Amino acid sequence: MSFNKALFLAIVVIIIDQISKIYIKTNFALDDYIVVNGWEWFRIHFIENDGMAWGVELPGNYGKLLLTSFRIVAVAGILYWLRDSVKKHSSKILIVAIALILAGAVGNIIDSVFYGVIFNDSHGQVATLFNDQPYGTWFHGKVVDMFYFPIWKGYLPDWLPIWGGKYFTFFNAIFNVADVAISVGVGLLIVFNKKVFK
Repeated sequence: MSFNKALFLAIVVIIIDQISKIYIKTNFALDDYIVVNGWEWFRIHFIENDGMAWGVELPGNYGKLLLTSFRIVAVAGILYWLRDSVKKHSSKILIVAIALILAGAVGNIIDSVFYGVIFNDSHGQVATLFNDQPYGTWFHGKVVDMFYFPIWKGYLPDWLPIWGGKYFTFFNAIFNVADVAISVGVGLLIVFNKKVFK
């Protein structure tokens, strides 16, 4: 697979990611959700994430800036890895996986770098694009998440150690297209590790 084809794949995923995020941001207020096709286990639920995956955050005033800067450095490293893998005629699976990871990382960086200055606040209202009262500053934007699959909700059996009798939701994460791209990319590396890492 050529570098240009891999880059094209990454760009397509980034565009899909950003279109979905901008649509959600300009049509949903924070915490609004819809049930898709009447299926309680498939929802579009708008939340924003200040930090890393699963809502992890870095403390302090400079935590977000440090996180975004780290992501940009990581993208530079992933881009180098992609170019090097193409140059070495590595497995197509490896190149696709790296392209997906790159796309996911860039998709979430765009939110972090730009969304704070191009959108107004989403609390109790639908945000507008290019508003003259942005909710944040450069490098302090929030990542938009929307896909939610609460497949099962209920109380766990009492006999279960540690979690017995507690209310539990499976699957509880809310995520976006960029997160899916990263997960699929990493999944390909794990499943096909013997083929891609000879």
